[in-house]
Amino acid sequence: MTTTTAERGPRVPVRPTGQERTFSPDELIVSKTDPRGIITYANDVFLRVGAFERDEVIGRPHNVIRHPDMPRAVFKLLWDSVSSGRELFAYVNNLAADGANYWVLAHITPTKDPAGRISGYHSNRRKPAQEGVRAASALYDVLLAEERRHSGGRAAVEASSALLERLLAERGTSYEEFIWSIVPEEVRP
Repeated sequence: MTTTTAERGPRVPVRPTGQERTFSPDELIVSKTDPRGIITYANDVFLRVGAFERDEVIGRPHNVIRHPDMPRAVFKLLWDSVSSGRELFAYVNNLAADGANYWVLAHITPTKDPAGRISGYHSNRRKPAQEGVRAASALYDVLLAEERRHSGGRAAVEASSALLERLLAERGTSYEEFIWSIVPEEVRP
């Protein structure tokens, strides 16, 4: 008999260990979700790098791999983009089931049904270049500092999202343009 997600109950929070994990440049981490962000598919690379068994992720919210050192503003931008039908590229620091972290260059796209309605999301993640990780980390550290200045989650997201907009405007760029500016040519999909 298979145990469902509801029968397993909530997942115990994982504490980051500070151990960084990586994967091969020729591998892709792939996952698919329903429109609410519930995982419906995870490839073997997702499971191996994330230290998960398949039944630990299928039926769970995709934020099961959310690292606490990822700014909420980036996830807000991500969801605002894909839920409105646009794709997004982002550097993301993920959390494995064993507490290790792993950076990815994520490409998230909405999946549409024959009527053109969003029926889910698809994400391919590649191994990022270290110089891109360093540049993204520097920006994310500023956003995280802003989020930590606020006690409520909503206020933290609003403040860091406003800061992200302001920082990008000062550079005269969008988030996606910023991401592409830190992706070396040899790593581009």
